[in-house]
Amino acid sequence: MIPILDNTKESLEVVMTRPSFVTDKVMNKQVEAIILDVKKRQDIAVSEYTHKFDGVMQEDFKVTKAEIDEAYKACNPQLLISLEKAASNIRRFHTNQKQNNYMNYNQAGVMLGQIIHPIENIGLYIPGGSAAYPSTVLMNVIPAQIAGCERIVVVSPPNESGKIHPIILTAAKVCGIDEIYAVGGAQGIAALTYGTETIRKVDKICGPGNAYVALAKKFVSGEVGIDMIAGPSEVLIIADENANPAFIAADLLAQAEHDTQASSILLCPSYDLAEKVNLEVERQLVLCKRVDIIKEALETHGFIVIVDNLEQACEISNQIAPEHLEIMVEQPFDLVANIKNAGSIFLGAYAPEVLGDYFAGPNHTLPTHGTARFSSALSVDDFIKKSSVIYYSQAALETVKEDITILAHAEGLDAHAHAIDVRFKK
Repeated sequence: MIPILDNTKESLEVVMTRPSFVTDKVMNKQVEAIILDVKKRQDIAVSEYTHKFDGVMQEDFKVTKAEIDEAYKACNPQLLISLEKAASNIRRFHTNQKQNNYMNYNQAGVMLGQIIHPIENIGLYIPGGSAAYPSTVLMNVIPAQIAGCERIVVVSPPNESGKIHPIILTAAKVCGIDEIYAVGGAQGIAALTYGTETIRKVDKICGPGNAYVALAKKFVSGEVGIDMIAGPSEVLIIADENANPAFIAADLLAQAEHDTQASSILLCPSYDLAEKVNLEVERQLVLCKRVDIIKEALETHGFIVIVDNLEQACEISNQIAPEHLEIMVEQPFDLVANIKNAGSIFLGAYAPEVLGDYFAGPNHTLPTHGTARFSSALSVDDFIKKSSVIYYSQAALETVKEDITILAHAEGLDAHAHAIDVRFKK
C-alpha cells in the first residue's frame, strides 16, 4: 500500500525529502581512491578494479568490430526494427535543437556574433553488467552526433563473461559507434577523464550510472565536463477524480521498478481515487518480476497526497520539481501553463512516462532530485561550445572609449583603462 497523506506542511516535507548519496563520506573516499589510482597506474588499475567489482580479468578492454557486428546480426529482427524507429524519432526531435552561428552588424564599424563548436571528444557511460539499456545509448549518442562531435566513445561494464551486453552493442551499431570499451564504475569514469594506455581521454562525460558512477563524475567535474549528477529516478502524477486508477497504478509501478530509491508520487483531490489506485497497485504488483524492489520503493518513497484542487497540485509539483511529470486530467493542456519546474511533462492518459523512456523522441536523461528548478533535459546543447566574436573598428572604439575607462577606474583596474587609452595616444 502506498501511504495516503493530507497536504499538511509536515506531509509535504516528508514527500519532498529525497534520498542522497553525494554526502556519503565513506563512498566519496572510496571513489576518490579509485580515480587517483587509475590516474596513476592507468590500464593496470582499470584491470584490477574490473576484476574486483565485475568479477572478470581482462587485459584488452576494447570491443572489436567483429563483436559489434556479431551482436547486430544476432539481434531479434523485430527488436532491431523498434530500435531503428526509436532512433529516427530521437534524431528528428533533437535536430530541431541545433543552433547556428550568427554575426550582427547593427552598428557602424561593429560586428558581434557567436560561433558554435562541437565538443571534440565525448565519453558516454552506459549502465550494464546484469542489465542492458539500449535506449540510453540512443538518447546519448544521437544528440552528440547532431552536434557534430568528432569522437564519441562508449564505456559500459562487462558481464560475468567479460562482455558488454549484445543489445548495447547493437544500439551502438545502429548509431554508427564503434569505439567501445568494456569498463564500468568509477574506474571507467577515471579512464575517460585522464586517459590510459588503451583509452584516450575525452573532454566531456555524459550518461547515467549507479551512485559510484555519479560520485565519480562529481569528483572529475572540472577536469572534464559532465552532463549532470543523476539521482534516483522519479515520477509525479497529477490526476483528477475521473482518471483511470489502473493507468495511474501501472505508471507508479513502472517507476518503482527502477530501484528501491525510486520515487513515485500521486497528487489528486479524491480519496476515492487514491484508494482505487492502491487497490490497483496491489492487483498489478503480483504481475511484476521485480516485486521486492517495487514494494520497498513504494513503501519508502511512494506517496499519495490529497490536494484541495488541481491548481494546488501544480504548486506542490513545482516545489518538488520532478524528473517526470504526468498530468492525467480531462483537460491536461489547461494545466501546462501552471508548470514551471519539471524535467519532462506527459499530457493525458495515453502519454505514459515509459513512452518518453523509449520512443517518443525527447531525451530521457533528465534532471532529478529537484534540479529541474534550474536544469534541463540532455540535449544537443550539452555537446557544443559557444564562442562569442567581437570586432570594433578604430572609429567605433573611439565612440565608447570614455565609458570603458570610467568603468575600469570604478573597479580600480587602471591597466584595463590604459589598454583603451594607449590606442588613442598621439
